[in-house]
Amino acid sequence: MPQIDWPLEQLKTYRGKSPKPADWQAYWDRALKELEAADPACTYEKDPVTVPGVECGHLWFTGVGGARVHAQLMRPTGFAGPRPAVLLFHGYEGHSHDWYEKLPFAQSGIAVAALDVRGQAGLSQDTLQITGSTFRGHIVRGVDEQDPDKLFFRNVYLDTVQLARIVAGLEFVDESRMASVGFSQGGALAIACAALSGQMGRTVAGYPFLADFCRVRELDYPNPAYDELKLYFRLRDPRHEKENGFFERLGYLDTQWMAEKLTAPVLFYTGLADMICPPSCQFAVYNRITAPKRQVIYPDYGHELLPGAWQEILLWLLEWAAGGQTP
Repeated sequence: MPQIDWPLEQLKTYRGKSPKPADWQAYWDRALKELEAADPACTYEKDPVTVPGVECGHLWFTGVGGARVHAQLMRPTGFAGPRPAVLLFHGYEGHSHDWYEKLPFAQSGIAVAALDVRGQAGLSQDTLQITGSTFRGHIVRGVDEQDPDKLFFRNVYLDTVQLARIVAGLEFVDESRMASVGFSQGGALAIACAALSGQMGRTVAGYPFLADFCRVRELDYPNPAYDELKLYFRLRDPRHEKENGFFERLGYLDTQWMAEKLTAPVLFYTGLADMICPPSCQFAVYNRITAPKRQVIYPDYGHELLPGAWQEILLWLLEWAAGGQTP
């Protein structure tokens, strides 16, 4: 198999090198209080798409900063009683995609809410106003602000929590059977949602993004997803005089610190040939999870569709929703 990172045995013990801010917990406690004070002002409208056994519609809510945020919502019909629910999160710069992709969940009796991340290719609004670089990518948005609450992904993480709370309150959803699922950026958001909301009974994270930024920069793989880290130093800090503060600030967003907060079972996917989200950064996240967990490794696969993964995810969640306890 290809080796683009450390050997597997070394990866299994790696716990990251990026710093965790001393006030990490206080930072997110403050953020959640801000969210508590926000009126989500939810609205819902049906979509013209008609699918047997499923109602398709659009959920809108107001997130922090006043942005109107969109999620696709699929309600299973023809089932008795409240249904389990899956919150789906998409990859970087993407959107919630077609209804078709979510049908296996919805037609199996699982409600689906798929978030459009602010400022990316979906319908959600981005209202963040900052100084500093907005040339490429969202990771560094707000990193130069005096106020750490101006980080772009802080608002996105809070959107995942808001969505979880809204879905939990729907009359057709069983709030005790909710799961968060995603790959890449979606994997990071699935973990953040579970960590910050405390409402997820299961989490699926595939090759999560936004993890161990120092290691990402050290490896310097040629890829567009993390290119903005290199550009930040080239364009705004060519002598790396602000490097320590830069990585300290990004520590509020680092998926590995979110992973420490997980309490419910986690299914985790890793490709050892991944040159977008490096294997060592993925293991930095996985190795900090103390909840029941299982990692599925694809030695020859990178940042791509992993054969059999989505079928496994569906069956795992269906077993759990029906009362199974397999981690």
